[in-house]
Amino acid sequence: MICRGREFLLIRRGKPPYRGYWALPGGHVKYGETVEEAAAREAEEETGLKVRLKEIIGVYSKPDRDPRYHVVSIAFLAEVAGGAQTETEEAPELRWFREPPSKMAFDHADIVRDGLMKLEQRL
Repeated sequence: MICRGREFLLIRRGKPPYRGYWALPGGHVKYGETVEEAAAREAEEETGLKVRLKEIIGVYSKPDRDPRYHVVSIAFLAEVAGGAQTETEEAPELRWFREPPSKMAFDHADIVRDGLMKLEQRL
């Protein structure tokens, strides 16, 4: 969850599942990567922004959270450390929010709510 003050960045998904829904930037760990390296890489690939990870928000593992297969996600709070915000095929729109929008992919609204609580503790 990339944060700027009390705002957080979401991407509008360009591919299924949940095409057109708002989501947190993210993806899968490549062989040989740590989860921290994967989180930073995915953030940059999907947003153009380099990030500095601050802390873990939580681990999310409900079996039905992704319609394709059982996915375990480790969500981090992060801050912008460089780069330039850029849209991609996977993320054709990026927007800063203060509250979770009504239409979010997967269980990302839960992650955002948990992240906002962590963020408030930091500010």
